Amino acid sequence: MTALSSENCSSQDQFHQTSQPLDANCLLVLIILGKILLNILTLGMRRKNTCQNFMEYFCISLAFIDLLLLVNISIISYFRDFVLLGIRFTKYHICLFTQIISFTYGFLHYPVFLIVCIDYYINFSKINLPFKCQKLLYFFTVIIIWISVFAYVLGDPTVYQNLKAQNVYSYQCPFYISIQSYWLSFSMVMILFMAFITSWSEVITLVQAIRITSYMNETILYFPFSSHSSYTVSSKKTLLPRFLVCFLGTWLPFVLLQIIILLFKVQIPSYIEMNIPWLYFVNSFLIATVYWFNCQKLNLRDIALPVDPFVNWKCCFIPLAIHNLEQIEKPISIIIC
Repeated sequence: MTALSSENCSSQDQFHQTSQPLDANCLLVLIILGKILLNILTLGMRRKNTCQNFMEYFCISLAFIDLLLLVNISIISYFRDFVLLGIRFTKYHICLFTQIISFTYGFLHYPVFLIVCIDYYINFSKINLPFKCQKLLYFFTVIIIWISVFAYVLGDPTVYQNLKAQNVYSYQCPFYISIQSYWLSFSMVMILFMAFITSWSEVITLVQAIRITSYMNETILYFPFSSHSSYTVSSKKTLLPRFLVCFLGTWLPFVLLQIIILLFKVQIPSYIEMNIPWLYFVNSFLIATVYWFNCQKLNLRDIALPVDPFVNWKCCFIPLAIHNLEQIEKPISIIIC
C-alpha cells in the first residue's frame, strides 16, 4: 500500500509538472492573439488618408512579426515534438522564440524613436524624394533595423547566457523587461505634466468652452472666442494648451495607463509592451513636439508635413469662422480629433 501511494503521488507530481508548461503555453498563445487583435483594431481605426512615413511601415512590420510568432508557437504547441528540416522542435522552443522576440522588442524603442525623429526632420527640411523612392527607403530601413537588432540580440553574450539558462530551468521562462520603454514613458509623462502645469488655466478654459459636433464628415472640437480676440495662432504659448487638449482628448486613457504603470512599477514583458497603440501614442507625441518647436516655420498647405493617423494637428493652427454652425456668429477655433 505504501509503495502504491508513493507511486500515485509521484505520478500526480509528474502530471502537475507536465501540465504546467502546457497551461503557460496556452496562456502565451492567448496573450499574443489578444495583442494581434488589438493591433488589427488600431490599424483599422487610423485615418486612411495619412501620408506614408516610417512609423506606418514599422507598425505593419510589427504586426507581421507578432503574427509570425503566434503561428510558430501555435504549431509547436499543437505538435509538441516534431522534426522539420532536420531540426527538432519541442515545447522548449516556445519559450526560446518568445524570449528572442522579447529581447528584440526591448531593444527597439530607442532606435525607432530616433529614426522617427529623423524622418520628421527630413519632412520639415523640404527634402523631397520621389514617392516610389520614399517607399523603398522606408521599406529597406525597416528591414535593416529588424535585422540589426536581431543580430545584436543573438550576438550579445548576456542575452546568450539568459537564453542558455533555459536548458537548466526548463519550466521557468522569464521574459525580458525593457528599460528603454520605461524611460521613454517616464519622459513623455513628465513633459506632459510640466506642460499642463505651465498652462493649466488656459487648458481649463478651453475644456470649459469645448463643443463637440460633426463638420465635413468628421468629429470636431471647437472653441468659441470673443470677436475682439486675436485668433491667428502663431505663438508657442498660445499653441501649448490647444495641443494638450487635442492630445489628451485622444490619448488620455493611454496617458493614465502609463502613469499607473510608472507609479506601481508594473513589469510588462517586452513582447507585450511593444505594440501598435504604444507606437502611435509615441508618434502623436513626437508630431506635436515637432509642430510646437516649428510652429512659425510651418506651411500648412504642404502635404509633406507629418500627418497623424489619429489627431489632425493642422486645425490647431487654423481658426475657422463657421457662421451657420449652431447659429454662432463669432470666430471659431476648430481642432479635429
